[in-house]
Amino acid sequence: MSSLPNNIPEKTIERLSEYRRTLLSCHEQGITHIFSHVLAGIHGITAVQVRRDLMLIGFSSDTKKGYDVEVLIDFIGSILDSRNPVNIAVIGMGHLGQAITKYFNGKGLKLKIIAAFDIDPEKVGKTVDDVPCYHMDHFEELVEDLDINIVVLCSPTNVASELVVPIINAGIKGVLNFTSKPLNFPRGIVVENYDITTLLEKVAYFVKENEENNL
Repeated sequence: MSSLPNNIPEKTIERLSEYRRTLLSCHEQGITHIFSHVLAGIHGITAVQVRRDLMLIGFSSDTKKGYDVEVLIDFIGSILDSRNPVNIAVIGMGHLGQAITKYFNGKGLKLKIIAAFDIDPEKVGKTVDDVPCYHMDHFEELVEDLDINIVVLCSPTNVASELVVPIINAGIKGVLNFTSKPLNFPRGIVVENYDITTLLEKVAYFVKENEENNL
């Protein structure tokens, strides 16, 4: 993805999500205000970047006390969140799919994993944190019945391509792909290909470079 339809860059959207998680943690600790340089330091960026991101969404109330934490949480929510809760399904309930389901639900966001799909008879019919796992044979009808908009793809890589057509046919609006195979979808379906292996190899490369430079 390059930029979003509302002209807010993708990286800014990512940082806004990260800011909100930090602000929610601050709110839980009883912190009522935070300065841009403090928020920036937590995220390893500059205060200028924080202020630029917030200006992009029309927020500019940095007073002498800093940003009002609760107000900023609500404001970011008005930008990131849909008016109604967004229902999500996980396809592939192996270790990764189960871990994502257990981690994600309960975060208090307007995003909720409500169903999972697999073909393994050992997984179908079971639940993970109260999320039922259905057989992929019923995917399209259940997406409609349960009003599911987004899928998180955690299937084995060798079957990932076979899931593209069912996802399109079901009317899914967004795909977060955790398989190592990049997938393409028609315009109108937002897809984020997230290759953990590539990211780990990138981190390992820079660790190696740092070690070699310090010799």
